[in-house]
Amino acid sequence: MYTLSTCPWCKKTKSFFAEKNIPFEFIDYDKASKEEQQKIREVCSAHGEGIAFPFVIIGDDVVVGYNPQKYMKLLES
Repeated sequence: MYTLSTCPWCKKTKSFFAEKNIPFEFIDYDKASKEEQQKIREVCSAHGEGIAFPFVIIGDDVVVGYNPQKYMKLLES
């Protein structure tokens, strides 16, 4: 999961995963090194997406934005 430390939707996304006891890892883009930021941009491009937050990767799928229904659907499949 890629997030911004100041983004309210990113905070909601992290809280959603934590409340559901779903393990997750995240990197705050705005706190990452320039090298990490470049890697994040490359990952976003590889998934056919522009850079937007939260950027959640579940398996081979990507969800951009806060969308708990889609997270659960992907996690259950």
